[in-house]
Amino acid sequence: MAKDEKIVDLKPTNVTEEELKKLQELVNALNRTQIEIGSLETRKHSLAHQVIALQQNMKQLQDELEKVYGKVDINIVDGTLAYLKDEQADKKD
Repeated sequence: MAKDEKIVDLKPTNVTEEELKKLQELVNALNRTQIEIGSLETRKHSLAHQVIALQQNMKQLQDELEKVYGKVDINIVDGTLAYLKDEQADKKD
């Protein structure tokens, strides 16, 4: 081999346009999906805080109703009271 001859590297320097497009589509889809997961997790976190606040409001209302009616079961459809066996309603004679 002569001193002036250069070795030509025949390895490809780029992927094909089709391969590049497919790769870009997959990366974009993955990024969009990860962003959506982040959005859902943020929403989930917010809803968890909302559940806690609603539970606190429920407890407060239950305490208020217990002061008025005693320990009772309240039918949430029609509002009827079911007194527990060990609790007696105040009877007026």
